[in-house]
Amino acid sequence: MRPIRPAFAARRGRSARRRSPVRAAVGLSAVLALTVTACGPGEDNAGGPPSASASQSADGKITIPDDLKDRLKEHGVDLDKWKNGAWKNWDKDDWLREAGDYINPIIEDLWDPDRMRDAEQPDKPVEEEDLSGDQGKTDPTPAPVKAKAVNPPYHGSVPEAGKVFFDGPEGSMVCSATVVKDPAHPGKSNMVWTAGHCVHAGRNGGWYRNIAFVPSYNDAGKSAAELPGAKREQVAPYGVWWGDWAQTSEQWISQGGPTGGQGAPYDFAVLHVTPEKGSGGKSLEETVGSAVPVEFNAPAVQQVSRITATGYPAAPPFDGQQQFQCADRPGRLSLNATDPTMYRIGCTMTGGSSGGGWLATGRDGKPALVSNTSIGPVTAGWLAGPRLGQEARGIYDAVSEKFAGQ
Repeated sequence: MRPIRPAFAARRGRSARRRSPVRAAVGLSAVLALTVTACGPGEDNAGGPPSASASQSADGKITIPDDLKDRLKEHGVDLDKWKNGAWKNWDKDDWLREAGDYINPIIEDLWDPDRMRDAEQPDKPVEEEDLSGDQGKTDPTPAPVKAKAVNPPYHGSVPEAGKVFFDGPEGSMVCSATVVKDPAHPGKSNMVWTAGHCVHAGRNGGWYRNIAFVPSYNDAGKSAAELPGAKREQVAPYGVWWGDWAQTSEQWISQGGPTGGQGAPYDFAVLHVTPEKGSGGKSLEETVGSAVPVEFNAPAVQQVSRITATGYPAAPPFDGQQQFQCADRPGRLSLNATDPTMYRIGCTMTGGSSGGGWLATGRDGKPALVSNTSIGPVTAGWLAGPRLGQEARGIYDAVSEKFAGQ
């Protein structure tokens, strides 16, 4: 199953190119936490006389004056084009790749119910030759476990789970994700766990655009036939939360590919989100009422009796509108003898479930996130996810620390 795709930035170990004018403009945009509306070409949201700086409206949103927009355009950042994705104007061979390049301005109402419903997941299967370097570390292929539909309302049983939406060169796409605890803000987390390929395309690409998280998407479990014309509060009852930062592993960025690649054992990411239209001052965790802890250095495969994977599978026979789960005892999957062994479970979920959380009993006896859906085969009989070690902990801690004082 092909990794799913989002649109953020992650911290990388490179420093070259970081002082260019484009980076300065992008950095300015990121600091301003830009908010623009989804109006048509030629419409202006700035208002007021020209100014050299952005201003904040009564509702807390940022207004970008015309002259500042012009200055950003001089450095290659056209906010009007950004409103519509404008991938056609991007050099697809030179995607933005480093943290300093990240810009994800909120576009109000971009993700309306119809656009959410129509977003797709163009997954591809893992090729069999990708499994050739394991040197005997891979356990026998697990028996398929049929994915079971989660009983609606989803929030009643899996309040932390949700769906991720984003735009790439191939169109609008989807992932799954999980609200996780933030050590810097106990009880008030704005952190979401997903797959690395849900923020970055890997070695031949860069960050995606317009990424947003919708907790308890389609909470009532309506069918695809029932969703046309649905109101926004029906498909996004806890709001739309835009990513204002993300980090993934250097291994995914440098090695990940459309069928997983050698970066799959490091295919994880952490998003930090902010509400599109305000949340009354409440965090994501307070809004949904829950967040799960992350268990790093989780027990060896043989010591885990059961893992439950949750997601919104979108490839046939599923349509991405409803939430499903699989539960199974994990085995080992090794893509390369030099990389960490991945968890693997039997599961018939397909593309769109990528990034969804894998929960097991933690050391304290309570549910904890131990992995996320990363890859699977063309037959959709199993899923594999990375074990979360020091690399994953470093990313998690870095995102928490970045927003610790906010």
